[in-house]
Amino acid sequence: MGKRIRVTVWNEFLEEKKDDRVKAVYPKGMHEAIAASLKMKPDFEVRTATFEQEEHGLSESILNETDVLTWWGHQAHEKVSDQIVDRVQRKVVEDGMGLIVLHSGHMSKIFRRITGTGCKLKWRDSGERERVWVVSPAHPIAQGITDHFDIGKSEMYGEPFDIPAPDELVFVSWYQGGEVFRSGCCFYRGLGKVFYFSPGHETYPIYFNPDVLRVIENAVRWSAPEPTPKPIRGNAKPLEEIPAK
Repeated sequence: MGKRIRVTVWNEFLEEKKDDRVKAVYPKGMHEAIAASLKMKPDFEVRTATFEQEEHGLSESILNETDVLTWWGHQAHEKVSDQIVDRVQRKVVEDGMGLIVLHSGHMSKIFRRITGTGCKLKWRDSGERERVWVVSPAHPIAQGITDHFDIGKSEMYGEPFDIPAPDELVFVSWYQGGEVFRSGCCFYRGLGKVFYFSPGHETYPIYFNPDVLRVIENAVRWSAPEPTPKPIRGNAKPLEEIPAK
């Protein structure tokens, strides 16, 4: 086995402490449910980090040891330090760290910064069925998934979704109430790869769904940094002689 992919699973870990409905589903936090699945993969090295830790658990040293960062946020988007957002963006764009943004993380500072848009959408929480359709079956993130999978109870996210056109669209969701949503979107930013995946409402056991966990596992492998030389920036000497004028 080659070098293991170092994954940091980040979560606000606030709702699990305040809302008994969330605590009943994820007593140890959504981050621990996701991390437990990833830890079963021998090619992953997994740690967790949460909002209330010092530097939100995302110090320079932690990010320097992170190949892929997953991000779940909801209540504290605006409370996340701009310094940490700058740090994460720099790691993605300049160093190629992968970023996987989950569910309500679409409104996080880091995702809005990465996309350059407001990222607003239509939503409804009525526990309706969600059907996730694979629209790019050859994509690495869709490997091991049939042409669709169902989530019994989910929060509806609907179009129009205020994001730039994804560089690659992997999944589209349909909801029992009739709406559709671009639920699996890939973006390339600098040296980094970013994946947004919408299923994951906090009051439903979505992060125990094997298909959802398989998608996150695939996304970790897809977004992990490639051994690519960093591009040369700034003032550069000519490769060829430039004749004097």
